[in-house]
Amino acid sequence: MDENILYWLALGHIEGLGVRGANSLVQRFSSPQAVYAASFTELEGCGLAARVARDISAQKGLKEAEQEIQKAERLGVRLVTPSMEAYPSLLRQIADPPLALYVRGDVRTLSQHAVAIVGTRRPSAYGSSVARRLAGDLAQRQLVIVSGLARGIDSISHRGALDVGGKTVAVLGSGMDVIYPRENIKLADQVIENGALISEFRLGTHPAPENFPIRNRIISGLSLGVVIVEAAEYSGSLITARLALEQNREVFAVPGNITSPQSFGPNLLIKQGAKLVDQWLDVIEEFPASIRTQLLPSSETSGGSGTSVTLPLAPPLSGDQKTVYEVLRVDEPRFVDAICSNVTLPQPRVLAALLELEISGLVRQLPGMNFIRTL
Repeated sequence: MDENILYWLALGHIEGLGVRGANSLVQRFSSPQAVYAASFTELEGCGLAARVARDISAQKGLKEAEQEIQKAERLGVRLVTPSMEAYPSLLRQIADPPLALYVRGDVRTLSQHAVAIVGTRRPSAYGSSVARRLAGDLAQRQLVIVSGLARGIDSISHRGALDVGGKTVAVLGSGMDVIYPRENIKLADQVIENGALISEFRLGTHPAPENFPIRNRIISGLSLGVVIVEAAEYSGSLITARLALEQNREVFAVPGNITSPQSFGPNLLIKQGAKLVDQWLDVIEEFPASIRTQLLPSSETSGGSGTSVTLPLAPPLSGDQKTVYEVLRVDEPRFVDAICSNVTLPQPRVLAALLELEISGLVRQLPGMNFIRTL
């Protein structure tokens, strides 16, 4: 039995400790094993309540953890803890990373570039269409779609990724052996085959209402950003957006009909500074250049006679557009004068080409008349 997993799980069984408390102890003592090897006095010196320190020094939680590991093995569930290489690096960065992840599917999916798409359980036809299209478009650009397997926007987003053969991750608010809602059991199986189904809750945990805000921090924590598609005033999706901000993730929102209650959440987020999204490019262009260049197809192919432009995702370019586009870069903004000095076109034609490229979504203008490729 892997003692690393055993001690991480055991800490989760200590009543009154909590995830943050357990992570703090592991950081203080360097490993969960060292926490259990500490004396009562050392533990109490960390500011723990006497009862909590006494339970740890009495080795409580180890027996329950051993039983949990055996049960997971019988069910074909993998356990991943923060001291393992497979634990997703983005999740390590949040304030309260889970002590263990229960995983079914490909654990490598958890460490790939991902975007979360969440929203109401009762979407309109508009919200359903937008979520499915957006999830599919982003999945085609090699982004993993993360959501919560709930009814409505969550399920639609998973299906949007699956429609195009993309990867998706579903984060449960219950134990891995308690799929909720029940009608999504088949969808859960598809997610396992094309990504991963994960939870931090012990096996057998039922989907209590208080579990879902807890799991939302994992949805945002795994992702580069969170897209909100339809959410009422008190929607759990707004909790996910808040958590994303706390975790220094990007927050995106799809605008909706101002007369619809389901549009309250995204429209409010846009007022507060969230990026308005009406196509996949609005999401990807907010990521660092190093990530954009990995996600977007190469727009340059080197040949014996120099560099030529190939744009598999963009419309054909006119002569002036192509000339200007070739001197731009994805990772380096170029000032308009520098662009003009690198082409044989007069400035008015360069400016006209830049405007046309910007309208097409191929170029983005930054402050100070600097331009950068989006593809």
